Order: sequence, then structure tokens, then C-alpha cells
Amino acid sequence: MQESFAAGSNHRETATMEYQLLKYEVDERVVTITFNNPSRYNAFSSRMKKEFRTAIAGADKDESIRVIIVTGAGGKAFSTGYDLNEAIAIPRRSATDWRSRITDDFEFTYTVWACSKPVIAQIDGYCLAGALEFAQMCDIRYCSEDSKFGVVESRFSGGVTTLAMPWIMGPRCRELVYTGDTIGATEAKEMGLVNRVFPKDSLHVETMKLAKRMSLIAMACLQGSKRAINQTYDIMGFGAATANGLEACVLLEAIDSPEYREFDLLRREKGVKEALKWRDAQFKKYE
Repeated sequence: MQESFAAGSNHRETATMEYQLLKYEVDERVVTITFNNPSRYNAFSSRMKKEFRTAIAGADKDESIRVIIVTGAGGKAFSTGYDLNEAIAIPRRSATDWRSRITDDFEFTYTVWACSKPVIAQIDGYCLAGALEFAQMCDIRYCSEDSKFGVVESRFSGGVTTLAMPWIMGPRCRELVYTGDTIGATEAKEMGLVNRVFPKDSLHVETMKLAKRMSLIAMACLQGSKRAINQTYDIMGFGAATANGLEACVLLEAIDSPEYREFDLLRREKGVKEALKWRDAQFKKYE
């Protein structure tokens, strides 16, 4: 039986917050947290990030929950990354300003890595830029057959905030980062970026079946196994490497490259759509 918590519900501590941009639904021992702003392709705004931190912390503390699914509403996008519209009203930042903003994004992606319970990214549609970083910090990634993935921030001189990709894809990630290309679900699976690909209309059902099988494993076993796997990565240098990637991203964002300058000018004067149109036109003749 599924329990759905609307804004203001007090059935659980997690649901006491009035979510504007999330849905929080419990089905037996599995909770599904949905990014719920489909008109903006579930872009990560400051409000959404704040709400998610509350939701994931609550799910982690809830002893009746063993597995967490994170997905996006609307069927078109898991998320397209950080909300570019939020940057328009902010003047050009210094390196110090960028470090504060990017550190917040970095810590947001780490919430799922730090969660003591398994977190599954259920991806349907676009999973781009910061959303791809977020999904890679989840334990497992399942996607629909029409999903698309890309490090598109490279195309306007943006850095990768949470550089987990080398740990998942190895050297094959270089081509994606260097070109900013977008790939489909089949190629993503071949590269090891996603675990499984399902038909669009059965993605949720198949993900839930897998999540419920996991939820039958004892809580102590799930948490102990996740802790041991994460520590294995940390022993190999994962934490230090991603922290170094953060610093590289700060420098890239603070450098006033001609490409970023043009993109930023168009974004501020004509809007994000025109800036993205200009960006895509630069690459079209070689694709």
C-alpha cells in the first residue's frame, strides 16, 4: 500500500516541511523522492536543493525506510542540472563568490553519497550537467530507453562540480567532458554509466521491484555494506580527488574566457534560451 504525503502532512517528521518542489511517497520500506518542477525540467534551484536536503535527511533517520529512490517528474527529465536562471540577477562573481556557490552544489550532490542507506537514481529523459553529477553520487542508476546524458557545462566553459565520472567510467569519461556531447541510454550502459535500461513505461515498476528486493535485506547489512563500499573508494582517494575537482571547477568558473563571456552576456540580455541556442550553434557543423 502506498502512502503519499502532501505538503503539510504530519504523518512523518520528513513530511512536516511544506514541499513546493518535491514529492515524498512511501511504499512499504521504499521511499521515492521526486524532483517536482517539470516545467523547468526539474532544474536544481536553491529551494529544491534545500527541500531535498531535508527530505534525504529525514529518510535516512526513518527506521522504517531501507531504500531510497530519487527521480524526476514529468517524463522528460530527471533534471537538467543547476538552474541557470538563478545566476542572471547576480553580478559577475569573484573566485571567492564562486567557491561559496560551488561548494553548496558540491555538498548537495554528496547528500546521497553520505546517506547511510542505498539511493537509486531512476532516470527518465534528460540527465545533464549537475544532475548527472548528482546521479553518479547515487549508489545505483536505472534509466528509461529514451534517457540522455551529457556534461553540457563544458560547452560554456563550466567546470564539473563533483567529478565522480572518472571513478565510474574510467578514461572513457574524457571524451564526454572534452566534447560536451550528449549520449543515449544504450551507450551510457555500455560505458558503465547506468546499471540497467528499461522501457519507458515499465521503468518505475522495474525500479520499484529491485528496490523492494533490496529492502528485504536487513537494515544493518545494507548500511554496513554501503559504509564498507564507500570507505573502499575513500581509501583509494575518492574524497581527496573530488575535493580537488571542486577547486578546479572554482578556477574554471572564475576565469573570464571568451566563450563564457559571450554565453553569460546573451543569458543576461536575451535569456537562457538564446544563450543555449548560440552555444549549440557553435558545435552543430561538427556533429
